[in-house]
Amino acid sequence: MIEWVEFSNVKALRKAKLQLSRFTLIVGANGSGKSTALNAILALHSPGDWNVGQVRTAGVSEHEPVTLTAKWREQNNDYMVKAKWDRSLVRGLKCEPTDQNRLRQEDHPRIALSRARFFSLDANAIAQPVHLQPQMELAPTGANLAGVLDRLRDQHPERFEALNEQLGRWIPEFDRILFETPGQGLRSIALRTREGRHTIKAGDLSQGTLVALALLTIAYLPEPPSIVCLEEPDHGLHPRLLRDVRDALYRLAYPEGSQEKRDPVQVIATTHNPYFLDLFREHPEEIVIAEKMGLEARFSRLSDRADLEEILGDAPLSEVWYSGVLGGVPAGA
Repeated sequence: MIEWVEFSNVKALRKAKLQLSRFTLIVGANGSGKSTALNAILALHSPGDWNVGQVRTAGVSEHEPVTLTAKWREQNNDYMVKAKWDRSLVRGLKCEPTDQNRLRQEDHPRIALSRARFFSLDANAIAQPVHLQPQMELAPTGANLAGVLDRLRDQHPERFEALNEQLGRWIPEFDRILFETPGQGLRSIALRTREGRHTIKAGDLSQGTLVALALLTIAYLPEPPSIVCLEEPDHGLHPRLLRDVRDALYRLAYPEGSQEKRDPVQVIATTHNPYFLDLFREHPEEIVIAEKMGLEARFSRLSDRADLEEILGDAPLSEVWYSGVLGGVPAGA
């Protein structure tokens, strides 16, 4: 698991440090570095895929390197993962144990980081038919969902049935995921209505329904990514679904709570949604405030505030955040 990431000369993250937990929710104004942080975490594994010229902090000389440094902990072993770019060229990626006696284990964080995934779900992409392939993975937009679900049904029927059951809880209008073949080698999804057993094609489903189905699918993958970075998983969803969304993400991060026998998935999500934020009032250690200070941004973990209990009182967390007392709101708001 990544315990923290330090950023240097990365867009608004001129000098910033992000503390992470098993589950972390980052809340803040637009342009405060939330999305940049998620993308940078993926760049830790494949720095050559990053166009450093596009992410270098404005006004910073190309002679100053762009760097990412992360502390990784695995079974009480600590590693420092470092990526450095100079003049748009990757200078290197290092993964070193803090205890040199464990040097032979240095590749483990690389393997885990290679299984990190970023999602910014798009209903239009989710609804598209897919060409079936033996190994299908959910794309960052949620594309390929039909293929992933088709494989889940065939190879892990018990998980597919559990997913169907959860879908009926989330959206009681529907009770079953169906599959259609719109062309040779193609697969698309549809949902069956509880009443009347009508088939609703993916293209006719609401955006919120499609996003909810993609989120459920991520939560029920038999071999989920090691790290899941989610851009506004609550976007387009009715407020009454938000607790279910949180529980689905907790299923990934805290598998012991659902009797899942696998390693925890580190989940890092962003939000602007005050209703979603309220669900984490009792877990301030999971909330990070992203705040823009002029042209630069910084992160602070809510639980680190010594005056937190005094500030919150009995008020909803969203109300206190919206007031601006905690930071993470647009300047002048």
